[in-house]
Amino acid sequence: MKLTPRSFFSYQRTLLWLFLLSGCITAGCNNTEQKPPEVVVVKMPEKIDEKVKELLQNNLQYITANQGKLNDSVTLQHTNWLNTVYTTGSFQPIWSSEEKWTTLADSLYAFIAASRLYGLFPSDYNISSLARIRNGMADSMQRKNAVLWARADMLFTDAYMSMAKDLKVGRLPQDSVSTRIDSLINDSLYLQNFQAAITQKNIRGSLEQLETKLKGYTDLKAAIASFLDSADFSGSTYVVYPSKDSALLLKQVESRLAELNFISIPGDTASFRGNIRKYQKGHGIPVTGKIGEKTVSSLNVNDWQKFKRIAVSLDRYKLMADTLPHQYIWVNLPGFYLQLWNDDTLALESKIVVGKPLTRTPLLTSKITDMVTYPQWTIPESIIVKEVLPGLKKDTNYLNKKGYSLVDFNGDEVYASSVNWNKYTKGIPYKVVQGSGDDNALGILKFNFSNKYSVYLHDTNQRYYFSRSFRALSHGCVRVQQWDKLARFIIANDSLNASPTSNTFKTDSLTAWLSRKEKHVIPVKTRLPVFIRYFGCTAVNGKVKFYEDIYNEDRLLSERYFANKPVN
Repeated sequence: MKLTPRSFFSYQRTLLWLFLLSGCITAGCNNTEQKPPEVVVVKMPEKIDEKVKELLQNNLQYITANQGKLNDSVTLQHTNWLNTVYTTGSFQPIWSSEEKWTTLADSLYAFIAASRLYGLFPSDYNISSLARIRNGMADSMQRKNAVLWARADMLFTDAYMSMAKDLKVGRLPQDSVSTRIDSLINDSLYLQNFQAAITQKNIRGSLEQLETKLKGYTDLKAAIASFLDSADFSGSTYVVYPSKDSALLLKQVESRLAELNFISIPGDTASFRGNIRKYQKGHGIPVTGKIGEKTVSSLNVNDWQKFKRIAVSLDRYKLMADTLPHQYIWVNLPGFYLQLWNDDTLALESKIVVGKPLTRTPLLTSKITDMVTYPQWTIPESIIVKEVLPGLKKDTNYLNKKGYSLVDFNGDEVYASSVNWNKYTKGIPYKVVQGSGDDNALGILKFNFSNKYSVYLHDTNQRYYFSRSFRALSHGCVRVQQWDKLARFIIANDSLNASPTSNTFKTDSLTAWLSRKEKHVIPVKTRLPVFIRYFGCTAVNGKVKFYEDIYNEDRLLSERYFANKPVN
């Protein structure tokens, strides 16, 4: 037959269609449309592994084409990793052999069941599906169903990979202060770890090897067992606040009050407000009879929410680098404390005052570059807009009352009464400065470190704040009670490491300058790292200590990432 150009192209299309069709048949394309079977009975135990092998291959083709979904109740999270694992192993079952679980399967199942000890949620690792299959294997007919063994195999492998990832990098996204180097964390790391766990028959050791070794993390994790021993995870209503649904908010609060034995008459506003007042009075909350943030935060305090805060704190450690410098300053905002660490020894601990909820102290990583005795305070633009400018609009004598000076950008002082303040709304073309002295808001010494927020560590002229338990009271800087000891440590450490020809400062020089009320800038050659972080709980003497969630960071992260975790 002579082929015309038109018939030739038609012939090509026919061949291409036949090739694609045969390729689909060879690759099992029909598996993307036909769900895997629920029952495949193999009567002889010694033959079941061959059928499991076949099912594993078919199931993996199916879930690859269906975004990990095997059926209505099973969705696998790590399809690519599962394909690599089973293809490399010629689709041999890993967790069972001839109708019996391997010791590896028993070990991993036990680890999943006890995963709260690591700040994890068993429900994230297929615990319900695995439990149903394992419990069902008590039936001899169930044990002959190769489908269940194949399904359990994939569930176990998927669970291991999920746990490995959660233990290594956590579940929180990287934030602005994360120092974790993700370029070192890739697929090969997890696949090699999995292979080591299987070949060395060491599930727990291989998973624990992935965890950070930071002291704060290991101490907090070790304290979880004590917390769990006394924890009550019985169901309680979680109140979402703020809420766009006022009726739902009211219902949630009523339910929570009833659980706490503050029972109101449904629909009775007077009864409801009366019980809100009673609750507020008993929990040290301003008595208003209204639903507010402090009331809701208190209502939501229960052991299950506390466990979520533990999970958040552990994951925050995973955002950090695996090691810390041999000397560093650690500031924990909700704990209201500063620690100075020297070669794993706590050299100093101090109370601190941190930013108010409306003027938060930012999270940051930096290094102390210098210290200043009797510093001036140049007020940040944010404070000028929020406080100084409104004050000047009401009273041009505002600056004098505060002890501030108004300076133009040439350094010349300006009289506040000569300026029409009503024409400014978002800022002013002047600097506002508080002169040095005992009344200066920075106190008599400040520690400078590079950051975009214009915050420092410093002394304060309001030292009585340190006697309060709640110390979120500043405009954003961190006020340090033991500033003097911190400064002397820095000077001593810096002079030991300074070159003989450089200018060095001794602690007696600091004493003299302070006594004479002199302003001096003390450069710090051996720059001391500063970590300002937010950890809502830590371990203290083997117990978990919880701090007030002053900026609601723990609550927001818990609601975003752990909201629907089942208790059981």
